[in-house]
Amino acid sequence: MSQLVLRDVRKSYGDLDVIKGVDLDIAKGDFCVFVGPSGCGKSTLLRMISGLEKITSGTISIEGRVVNDLPAADRGLAMVFQSYALYPHMSVRQNLSFGLENMRLPKAEIDAKIDQVAKMLQIEQLLDRKPKALSGGQRQRVAIGRAVVREPTVFLFDEPLSNLDAELRVDMRGEIASLHRRLGNTMIYVTHDQVEAMTMADKIAVLRLGEVEQFGAPLEIYNNPCNIFVAGFIGSPRMNFVEGRVDSIADGTLTVLTTTDERITMAADRFDTNVGEGVTVGIRPNHMSVTDLATADFKVNVRDTEQLGGESFVYGKTGQGAAITVHLSGQTRFEPGSEIGAKLDSEHIHLFATGTGLSLRKGAV
Repeated sequence: MSQLVLRDVRKSYGDLDVIKGVDLDIAKGDFCVFVGPSGCGKSTLLRMISGLEKITSGTISIEGRVVNDLPAADRGLAMVFQSYALYPHMSVRQNLSFGLENMRLPKAEIDAKIDQVAKMLQIEQLLDRKPKALSGGQRQRVAIGRAVVREPTVFLFDEPLSNLDAELRVDMRGEIASLHRRLGNTMIYVTHDQVEAMTMADKIAVLRLGEVEQFGAPLEIYNNPCNIFVAGFIGSPRMNFVEGRVDSIADGTLTVLTTTDERITMAADRFDTNVGEGVTVGIRPNHMSVTDLATADFKVNVRDTEQLGGESFVYGKTGQGAAITVHLSGQTRFEPGSEIGAKLDSEHIHLFATGTGLSLRKGAV
């Protein structure tokens, strides 16, 4: 059963449509991530769910109850913001207890809840400190703890790790995922970082320009993107794209002729397309290899090579000017300006229709 249901939810500011008819069903206990580029509407959508932003039309239901006109405080939700929003003059204990005191809970019950949450988040030794005496990671734990003590039905996170350094972000990512496993509550998490989305989510909603482009499990979206935008946004490094047209379909083989007259072949039974149709070939950097120019699917002019010890990234351009990244295991180096041959793993090739950008994979939505 879905715990949170959005039906044709819209938000407009005058003539500007920010959220354009979102439909979502989020099951009880799911960790759902809203991901997309800046300005796509993900934070606005989260604020509409929380009640901090009024919707223009549509319905938002929590556990079967329409909450469109319900104040934020009465929706049974707790929100963690990008800024920690801690009271600087209060200790950690006072920050955690403030909301519970406003709910007029008995002091013994408040103390028990705080002790339990502090132990869960490993901040017991910080309870008597003020926020200014805490590190960024410690402040974020306190902000999360303030949400946890309220025992909400749904947690809402609005880019909570954006202010942390890279190493601490990885640590906190793991802590939030672990917290979700322990509590089992529904969590909705907003981020522009698709790595966070892939590593934390049960379900991902990919947003663009106020619309949900695709909603599903992380690996389903990664392996079967519904269009060229999702394919390019989900995955790091991003998917490579090469323009061409379908040259032939015969004997179970589909051949794409690129705009630079190079031929890329793949199994024909994977795609719904016709000879002569304009297409974009998509391939992820880790599904490519370097080969002799004579046997290559296309040539790449090398711009640079990044060596990370156990893996290498080769950056370059095709003859048509498309940026290409090749991910190779181990240590390797190619001189800038040199030309290499790129071979594609045909089992992992994607095809998208020129113009619409929609996936041509059979069965694609």
